[in-house]
Amino acid sequence: MPRVTQALNPTEVYNAKPKDKEYSLADGKGLSLRVKTNGTKLWIFNYFRPHTKKRANISFGCYPVVTLSEAREERRKALILLSQNIDPKTHRDEQEWKSFKAHAETLEVVTRQWFIVKKTRVSEDYAGDILRSFEMHIFPGMGTTPIHKITAKETIALLQPIADKGTLETVRRLCQRLNEVMTYATNIGLIHHNPLTGIKDAFANPKVRNMPAIPPAHLPELMQKINGSSIKKITRCLMEFQLHTMTRPSEAAGARWDEMDFDNNLWVIPAARMKAGRIHKIPLTPQSLALLDTMKAISGNREHIFPGDRNPNNHVSEQTANMALRRMGYQGIQVAHGFRSIASTALNDEGFDGDLIECALSHVEKDEVRAAYNRADYLERRKVMMRWWSDFITRACVGSVSLSGGHKGLQAVI
Repeated sequence: MPRVTQALNPTEVYNAKPKDKEYSLADGKGLSLRVKTNGTKLWIFNYFRPHTKKRANISFGCYPVVTLSEAREERRKALILLSQNIDPKTHRDEQEWKSFKAHAETLEVVTRQWFIVKKTRVSEDYAGDILRSFEMHIFPGMGTTPIHKITAKETIALLQPIADKGTLETVRRLCQRLNEVMTYATNIGLIHHNPLTGIKDAFANPKVRNMPAIPPAHLPELMQKINGSSIKKITRCLMEFQLHTMTRPSEAAGARWDEMDFDNNLWVIPAARMKAGRIHKIPLTPQSLALLDTMKAISGNREHIFPGDRNPNNHVSEQTANMALRRMGYQGIQVAHGFRSIASTALNDEGFDGDLIECALSHVEKDEVRAAYNRADYLERRKVMMRWWSDFITRACVGSVSLSGGHKGLQAVI
């Protein structure tokens, strides 16, 4: 007849004293209390491994931190796993690793993983703006939070002070970018769903504001201010070049000599520098080429056409033109990005094809079906249109000097 183990009672466990050698008190079904010579009492579960059938031990912790009833509950769980041919020790190790990994996968860690992919799809300047927004607004408050513990309530509370300042456009962008990170985390299996899907609805919508821009009729006054103000020659060239090429401030400021195809009079901006993430070709008019010729004497031996003042190995800031406009008195009236609006208005008023204008502005066609049939660069037709636009600017410069050439007057300010 098999020996029946008498179950332990709390008094026996409490009164178990250390001896010269460690010993065990059995509770039955593989559970025992091991009493060490230093007085430490450990709960040990002894079992046969499901596949190897070899004996193994697993500790359930120390008494009195783990009570007799708690040790028996752990034994019950282990026996259930064994009935399913699961090794309880292996199972616990896997669970501990998953827990460690989950807590190591913080919002900042996952965001930086997502950013490695994201930056391949946007321009360098835009990528920098995305990362800075996280570093400034998100990481200080939530960066160390495990991705699986991110909640809508916590995130809204973090963004609320920004919304209270009235910078709702910043909140809108942060909501959008956080959602991209959480969707990425869902897609790679870190979380089961995106808990931030609707957080933008917790805030008021930002007011849509067009970039401040003057009407084309006021361009002569602007050109007179640009050509008569005390700004550096590089800044002046940058502003005129951006105006003639209808580019965004970041695209113009970051222009490189190796992007210029002088054989075909084209400026080919690589996809990595474009907002839409695709190559953009711009016909260079005689006026644009004259500006490049002016800059060649200044930066022809450098990578960037418009080198920075403090660091000539890098390009000027994309805010350079805006700062110059503010100094000229155009605060709230005209921004560098608004140069594109002046061009768009003038070209539309002249009756140029809307598709040509949109292509020149490198706008993405919202209608995907239409876009599939409308991928032509229209280069030859755009050359005519860009020449008309440059001539329009030239006519606006009558009475002042332009670095694009063709006018008499004061010498350029260096």
